[in-house]
Amino acid sequence: MAVDNKKIDEIISRYEKTEESLLAILQDFQREFRYVPEEGMKRLGEVLNVSESKIYAMGTFYKALSLEPRGKHTVKVCMGTACHLKGSGQILETIERDFKVKRNHTTKDMLFTLESVNCVGACAMAPVVVVDEDYSGHARPSKITDLLKKYK
Repeated sequence: MAVDNKKIDEIISRYEKTEESLLAILQDFQREFRYVPEEGMKRLGEVLNVSESKIYAMGTFYKALSLEPRGKHTVKVCMGTACHLKGSGQILETIERDFKVKRNHTTKDMLFTLESVNCVGACAMAPVVVVDEDYSGHARPSKITDLLKKYK
């Protein structure tokens, strides 16, 4: 995935050239590119005079940051107790099979990133699938493919 180096420099230029700006810049990379590109981390290290290993450590520590390109839509399958008991495992397997994607990875067409999460806090609607910010309760394996096709 090609990254615009001008955009990287533009994002970095919005901030003071101090180590305290590091996380904010990484978050802006995430918003702009839907992940934190390696080129951005290298450039950031040069400009802020911070080791790449420190930037990489920060990029892997925060769940909100991803070092791999993410899809246009994030699909979260709740694996909490209530959802698990009501079949969220089969929903996850159906998505993996039908969209040829493994959990915590992105489809080849860059449309979906699939995540399994511990709980989305909507147990009364179990099992729950969240696409971006849209909650779908009482989800069923037989209906999940049609639900996700609406986002294409």
